[in-house]
Amino acid sequence: MAFDPASLDFVDPGTPSAIRASTILPAHRENIELRTADGLTLVGELALPADGVVRATLITLHPLPTHGGFMDSHVFKKASYRLPALAGIAVLRFNTRGTTSPRGTSDGVFGEGDAERLDVAAAVQFAVDRGLPNRWLVGWSFGTELVLKYGALAPVAQAVEGAVLLSPPLHRAGDSDLALWAELGKPLTVLVPEFDDYLQPAAAAQRFAAIPQAHLVAVAGAKHLWVGEKYAARALNEIASTVLGAAMDLPVQWQGPVAVLPA
Repeated sequence: MAFDPASLDFVDPGTPSAIRASTILPAHRENIELRTADGLTLVGELALPADGVVRATLITLHPLPTHGGFMDSHVFKKASYRLPALAGIAVLRFNTRGTTSPRGTSDGVFGEGDAERLDVAAAVQFAVDRGLPNRWLVGWSFGTELVLKYGALAPVAQAVEGAVLLSPPLHRAGDSDLALWAELGKPLTVLVPEFDDYLQPAAAAQRFAAIPQAHLVAVAGAKHLWVGEKYAARALNEIASTVLGAAMDLPVQWQGPVAVLPA
């Protein structure tokens, strides 16, 4: 049975608590399903600020499912744990076609980044239909390829404000995709780890120079998978700053109810 986020047990310790990797802050969380144009059902979760005030919306696209990527890949899971409460940001996570997580398995099979165009469109349309404001694509690794290939094309391009890329490998996305983003003109923040396995900051700066509005952030010490609280927190700070339009450092402590995932 798929995990029900509404079953989380929140307890107020009465004193400020450090926000750790497993800390889950209050939000309205619901299991969701997306329907693609080719008839597939994709499973996911939507986490909304508990007070109902949404300042921005993240539509997340996870790393390569054939190499362990899914909607629970840790940076996106931590985004859903923290950003609704700390920054008023809604987080939509889902499994692309054929991908499995504790939430369940999405219909279909891995489409090599081609058929997933319909998955991106379905997620964005869901956010539009729900009336979620200030919508941004956030891709990580394989997810950045989907952002670059399909985020600047109709109907997605007209429905989002811009995008954030974490660890773009630029394997599937090519110069023609970068050119479309340049023509679109919408903001693109590119987070590149110093020790990335595929594309490091100097090479990334050369490639993304093709997009005048791209803002490249080289993250010292980080690696492709953003392992470690220091680097995950940095990624979340950069994402929140981009979508809210102002530099911010998210709190590292929380006063109030918290939960952790059941063992």
